[in-house]
Amino acid sequence: MLKKDGLKLNAWFGSGEPWVWMNAAAVGISIAAVVGLLLLLAVRGFAHFWPASVVRLDVAFPDRGSQVLMGEIADGESLSAKQYLESTGRTAEALKPGQLEVERWLLKTGNRRIAPPDFRWVAAHYISEVDYPDDALVLERMEWGNAYGFLESVYEDGELSSTGDSAWPDLRNRLERGEGLRVEIHALESGEINGINYDLERLRLERRSLDRRKTVSDAERNARLSELTQEEDALLAAFQSAESRLRVLRESLARDSIRMTSGSGQELEINLSEIVRAWRPNAMSTFEKMRHYLGSLWVFMSEPPREANTEGGIFPAIFGTVMMVLLMSVLVTPFGVVAALYLREYAKQGPFVRLIRIAVNNLAGVPSIVYGVFGLGFFVYFLGGNLDQLFFPDALPAPTFGTPGMLWASLTLALLTVPVVVVSTEEGLTRIPRSIREGSLALGATKAETLFKVVLPMSSPAILTGVILAVARAAGEVAPLMLVGVVKLAPSLPVDGNFPFVHLERKFMHLGFHIYDVGFQSPNVEAARPLVFATALLLVIIIIFLNLTAIMLRNRLERRYRGVEA
Repeated sequence: MLKKDGLKLNAWFGSGEPWVWMNAAAVGISIAAVVGLLLLLAVRGFAHFWPASVVRLDVAFPDRGSQVLMGEIADGESLSAKQYLESTGRTAEALKPGQLEVERWLLKTGNRRIAPPDFRWVAAHYISEVDYPDDALVLERMEWGNAYGFLESVYEDGELSSTGDSAWPDLRNRLERGEGLRVEIHALESGEINGINYDLERLRLERRSLDRRKTVSDAERNARLSELTQEEDALLAAFQSAESRLRVLRESLARDSIRMTSGSGQELEINLSEIVRAWRPNAMSTFEKMRHYLGSLWVFMSEPPREANTEGGIFPAIFGTVMMVLLMSVLVTPFGVVAALYLREYAKQGPFVRLIRIAVNNLAGVPSIVYGVFGLGFFVYFLGGNLDQLFFPDALPAPTFGTPGMLWASLTLALLTVPVVVVSTEEGLTRIPRSIREGSLALGATKAETLFKVVLPMSSPAILTGVILAVARAAGEVAPLMLVGVVKLAPSLPVDGNFPFVHLERKFMHLGFHIYDVGFQSPNVEAARPLVFATALLLVIIIIFLNLTAIMLRNRLERRYRGVEA
């Protein structure tokens, strides 16, 4: 009986069915881990934008007396009495007789300008009263984070405009007006004033070029200098006019102010130019909270960051990441395809070609920071420095391409990911039957025509597979980008309305580096933590979207070259 059971067990293992189940279990565990990670990022990140209720606590501290704290409950935990005493440095007198566990809440109190820090732990047994007042006001400010309190009155040019129940609708109307003024100010600064500054810099460089060139006669030089002076005078006049309009807009934005009291009763006066948004979460309906939530998500994805990247949005980082990945894909695909074509179709197979393949495979395992050092030395200092000497001598000693920027970051990542594209393309070329090549040659096509009109189109799904893998790796890289173009805060996007419209020499922001900066370099860790989760989830979503786009194109090409039209 045992022998028969042993034979059946051996036959079962020999059939390979156990390995199928083991592989299925491994795939299932991997999918569950990925889904769990995404859910964690979503809950810990995007839940941050929901308008949390504002609580007012009456707290009796044993060493500081009674206080009134007001804010949002950001987190909570339970500790043993020993852990609590060790973490706070308090004595046993801080606990109730016989107390074994301590529940404490992390309260976001805001009002960092008058009562830092804006996050503090409060033990539940110190709290004597918990209240959720309907008129509790939350202000999102340009600086110093949120402010919590109760609205008292609204002022216009120092004169009382409204107070009591009429102050809240008055404040909302004035905030809408202020938002319109901010849009006008931004449009004026990024449009007309930025264009004037760009033209003034162009005239300065042209004047330096005239002074440097020896082949221009004095008469021609003087005539051109006179024209440049006239253009400069016109631009300066336009700049003064735009600056005057900008000053009027800023004065109009700073016209209104409010007075409010904090939870402890301290009076605050805040100018409306410092306030981004205001809301009363305790009095909001579910629909109003959902609308506020969607608006906060839109702000997060469409506006630049503030307050050392712990407030505001991440649009420059999204734009920089997507643009860099697309530019890298455009650069890496031709290099990888041409290298694979040569190795598979033209090079004489032998020890030297095998050595090259080994080197290409080994390049895929080189640490990414090594590519960053190479990119800094070769692309930035050598190639960029020589480009400045040849084409931008008038701007020196200020570098144009001889400094880290978008182009060098994309080239560095293209170099990092080219082995993946080479190997994938070679595998695709290998799978094309020899009979197809021979049939094309027999019909009179040259070898080049056969490769570019028959073989390459049929191997395009494999090429796109390599591009997908390259995008997945490049989008998450951070270490090399820190050396060749990524910065904490970029003052302007690589694309604007000034010729040549796409400025690949500029530095840029990246979601991966933004996560590192906010998570490890932020001066306000508690405020930055939800943004780390939200930014990480957004980076994963962008990578998935880019990969899905390439996968859809690959599947379309596969169906086409199998004889089935998409």
